[in-house]
Formats: sequence, structure tokens, C-alpha cells
Amino acid sequence: MMDEPKFKKADVDVREKVTLYDGFFKMEKYTLRHQQFAGDWGPEVTREIFERGHAVAVLPYDPNTDEVILIEQFRPGAYAAMSNSPWFDQDASPWQIEAVAGMIDEGETPEEVAIREMREETGAETQDLFPMFHYLVSPGGCTESVFGFLGRTEAKSIEGLHGLDQEGEDIRPFAMPLSEAYEGIAEGKIINGLTIIALQWLMLNKEKVLKAWS
Repeated sequence: MMDEPKFKKADVDVREKVTLYDGFFKMEKYTLRHQQFAGDWGPEVTREIFERGHAVAVLPYDPNTDEVILIEQFRPGAYAAMSNSPWFDQDASPWQIEAVAGMIDEGETPEEVAIREMREETGAETQDLFPMFHYLVSPGGCTESVFGFLGRTEAKSIEGLHGLDQEGEDIRPFAMPLSEAYEGIAEGKIINGLTIIALQWLMLNKEKVLKAWS
């Protein structure tokens, strides 16, 4: 069994915290030092931190047909990455294949967000939520963490286009066999980290899920 971490939040000394930008997203600058493994306090460092908030991801799954529901939508971050980096093919698309996801608003629980996002992005209802994971997205410089759920649903209920008009969303949900979705990772068609983790989790834990839902 893995040992507990040696250090906790109390082993960090924040000298200063300054808000650099507060718009659709938020950027803060931390000046801090932290305890080191050798036993002393480390040097003072300054880091800009992207205050992203916390998110919920849902991988809708139909256990009767062994299909998952994924969504396709345009992502500005993907467009910027593909436009400014040599590491993507010229025909790489900023329209991403993803699991359902959304940010947690004040006063909401992760489970409430999962149900809301399923309705908004697929038009389908979630019959049961199975917790998958909770992880930090990019802990080197971003606060975002993701709560992941498997959402039991019926693949045949998926139709039409979805998303919130006021947020400029244009979302196409679709169903496909779990095995084909998993192959999409190897083929480079699914390059969204959250979605890769969710599909791999389901491939590893499908029997446990089916037993729980039987």
C-alpha cells in the first residue's frame, strides 16, 4: 500500500497572493515557500496560477447495448494549441470528441452538476450515477479538479443538437460501442485527457459497474 504523503497544506507558507486578472477566468500570483524533503524550508518562489474552478465529467453509458454517449464541440483552447504549436497535424480539428462536462457553480454538488450537464449537452436523463474518480487536471499551474461519474442512460434516447445559446454552445451528442470509442484513443481521434481517462476507467471497471447495476 502506498504511504501517506509526508507533507500537508500546513507545510506551505504563502507570503503574498495577488489577483492579476478576473474575467471569464481568473489568474492569481502566489509568492510562497514550502518544506523540502531534506528538512528545511525551500527558497521563496513566485508562480502565476490559473484559477479555473472545479468541474464534473459524465461518461453516459448504456449497459444494455454496451454503448457510450460522447459529444462533439468546438474548443477555443484546442484551436489555440493547434494554431500555435508544431506538434499537431495540419488537418487537426479543434472540434473535440469528449465526455459530457461542466463547471460546478456556487451551491451545487458534483452530482447535481452531472445531472444538469447531461440534460444540457445530450438531452438525456441520467438513471444512475456511478463515481469514477476525482483528480487534479494540471497541478503545476492550475486549480481545476474533475469529479468523474459514469451515467447510466439509454443510447437510443440521444438525438438532435444541444447546448446553451447564451454561451454559444453547439453540441452534437452521439452513441457508439465502447470498444470503438476505446479504439479512438489509439487512433488519435480522442485526444481530450478527461475523456481518455474516463474511457480507460470504464474498460478496466466495466464488470464491477455491471454487477452494481444488475
